[in-house]
Amino acid sequence: MSVGTRKDPFRNSRYIVEIDGITQAGFSEVTVPDTTTDVIEYREGNEVTTVRKVPGLTKYSNIVLKYGITDSMELFNWYKDIVDGKIKTSRKNISVLFLDEQGNEATRWTFVQAWPTKYTPPPGNAKANEIGIETLEIAHEGMLRVK
Repeated sequence: MSVGTRKDPFRNSRYIVEIDGITQAGFSEVTVPDTTTDVIEYREGNEVTTVRKVPGLTKYSNIVLKYGITDSMELFNWYKDIVDGKIKTSRKNISVLFLDEQGNEATRWTFVQAWPTKYTPPPGNAKANEIGIETLEIAHEGMLRVK
């Protein structure tokens, strides 16, 4: 490798989460989900020892967002809309961007038709000296790395 062509990996501590229509200052942690495609095995009657493999359904894990509790109600209200049955109007697109050392967008994953499936409020502990962390788990119907 010649000088000047080295590409260092991006740090996982520099990221931005964009959610259609929701403004949230920041997230202390984001889990970019994995995706898997099932393998369907079959063989035809004239194939004695060979099993063919073809792709089946593709499945997407959920996004998990963790953030310090504030007086903002936007994410909780998004979850409450789902609880209240407003699923058609509550689906949103989400992007997770990792930033380079200069703070520019380096990578981007886009998730479509996303909606919150689980909300966890922070626990109370009078002996602790920590920030209260809320957690929102989000289901979606597709993931694409666009950059």
